[in-house]
Formats: sequence, structure tokens, C-alpha cells
Amino acid sequence: MTSKTAGSTPQGNLTPQQPGRPAINKVTANDIAEALKAGFSDFLARPVMSGFFGLFYALFGILFVWVLFWLGEVWMVIPAAIAFPLVAPFAAAGLYEMSRRLQKAESFGWSDILSVMARQRKREMGWMAFVTLFILWVWFYQFRTVLVIVLQNASFSDLDGFVNTVFFTSEGWTFLAIGTCVGAFLSAVLFSVTVVAMPMLLDRDIDFISAMLTSLRVVQENPAVMLGWAAIITVTMLLSLVPAFLGLIFTLPILGHTTWHLYQRAVAPAER
Repeated sequence: MTSKTAGSTPQGNLTPQQPGRPAINKVTANDIAEALKAGFSDFLARPVMSGFFGLFYALFGILFVWVLFWLGEVWMVIPAAIAFPLVAPFAAAGLYEMSRRLQKAESFGWSDILSVMARQRKREMGWMAFVTLFILWVWFYQFRTVLVIVLQNASFSDLDGFVNTVFFTSEGWTFLAIGTCVGAFLSAVLFSVTVVAMPMLLDRDIDFISAMLTSLRVVQENPAVMLGWAAIITVTMLLSLVPAFLGLIFTLPILGHTTWHLYQRAVAPAER
């Protein structure tokens, strides 16, 4: 099954560019709808392979939460649940490659996709991982700092005690307000520098800084549409965590495939 999304944006929608910089397309809500349709089509074309990446991501999430409880760090459950969707682009690297090959009607097997993913560690994707992990470290650090300052006398011996303190006290509401604002800012930064950077690094011979700058330009040129896409990702991923992370088996692959097609609609093809 071949998805037909590349080159769908008219050349008249390209923004003026400096030499050597990838051209940015104007995207609309219809582009997101079409990308979602193509992403779902790619999922149906290879449901087992696509679902594998979702299952792996879900199992990692379950293990991560279990380790937090085992270590007695129950306060980290909420920030971890919020941050967990932010690392999804790395889990979706194989999905981008699948969509790329489906789009070109190329045959492929497990070894083809996994070998492409393995090669990314020797390319610029490693630096993108560093940027992502740094932002996540800042998120956990500020969460802990605000927690200590605002809820300094609270005791979190178990998850119930933590939830009751955070959600049913005035201090907890203050903590949530501050944490939400900081978290929203960091999430916006991370989304802006990665939304098309990940598939772009897999698709082109480009350095990670150029990929991040291109991603920022896509968001700058299409703020409302990209905000809508960020909202779709956030709501879908958080709802997928509710049934013991198992919803990710389906939602992660579909969102991953969709991201590839949205990238192709947002960034003009490289000149040959």
C-alpha cells in the first residue's frame, strides 16, 4: 500500500528561502487530516511491524513506572508520565523508515528497518537525543525544585499521599500551576525543535542543528496548525497511558507514520 502525500503542497505556498536552506511549505488543517489518513493507511499496511514499535514503547513505560515505585520515588510518576510522550519521536524512527519505503513502494523486512535504526546512532540522531535528554533533565530538575519549595513539609510515602497533597490542597494547586507553566514552556521548546527534525535527519544528509532550525521555521510559519498538531499528539498520547500504557501499541505507530507524512507536507523536497 503506497501513501501519496509527497509534493502535495503547491509551489506557490513555499516561503522565500535563503540559498541552501530547505524551503518551508504553508500547511493547513487539511494537511494534518490527510497526513493522519496516510499514517493510518501505513499502519494497516504493516500492522504487526508497526505495532511492535508501539508495544516496545509501552513495555518500556510500564518498566519505567515499576522501577520508580520500586525505588520509592513516587513523586516522579507524574513528571515521568508527562515527559514520557516527549521521547516518542525516537521510538518512531523505524516508523519513519517504514513510511518512506511504503511511499516508494519498496519491499522491506525486519532487518531492513532495524538496520536503518541502528545506523542512526552513528549519525546526527545521537545529538538530537542529547538535546532531548537535556530538556528532560531540566524538566525533572525544575519539578523537584518547585516541589521542595512549595510543598516543603509534605510527605510522599505512597502515591495516594502524593496525589491527595497535589490535587486537594491549596499548596498543591500552586505547585500544579507553576509546574504546568514551566512544563508547557519546555514541551513547546522540545516540540518546536523536533517536530520535523527527526524524520528529516533520517531522510536527508543534514546536521542536527540545521534540522532543528528547519523544525523551528516550520512552527514559526505555521503556528496555529502546528499548535493543533501538538494538541492532538499530547491528548492522544496521554489517553493512551490510561489503560496501562497499552493504548500506545496502536497510537504510537499511527502518530509516527503521520509525522512522516506531515514532515513531507511541511518541508519541500530537497533539490537534486
